[in-house]
Amino acid sequence: MTTVWLVDRQFDSKGLVRLTYATEDGERMHTKELAEQRLVTGDGITAGREVDESALGESPADEVERFASEASRMAAEHDPDDTV
Repeated sequence: MTTVWLVDRQFDSKGLVRLTYATEDGERMHTKELAEQRLVTGDGITAGREVDESALGESPADEVERFASEASRMAAEHDPDDTV
């Protein structure tokens, strides 16, 4: 298992939220989509998550630096289970 940190969230017109989590070096990422309604009724979005290595993909080259910066900031300021 690898800890990844929330680096981006995008809302679409269909009521879905796409969450992007990345490793602190920004090289690997994991995305999760959920219904926007679930943000209201669920436990919220956590700063970090534990994911299996097989669930990680390569980050786009033009996003690695931004993902690394944001993941490092989240790791320094939050525990993985903090709601953000």
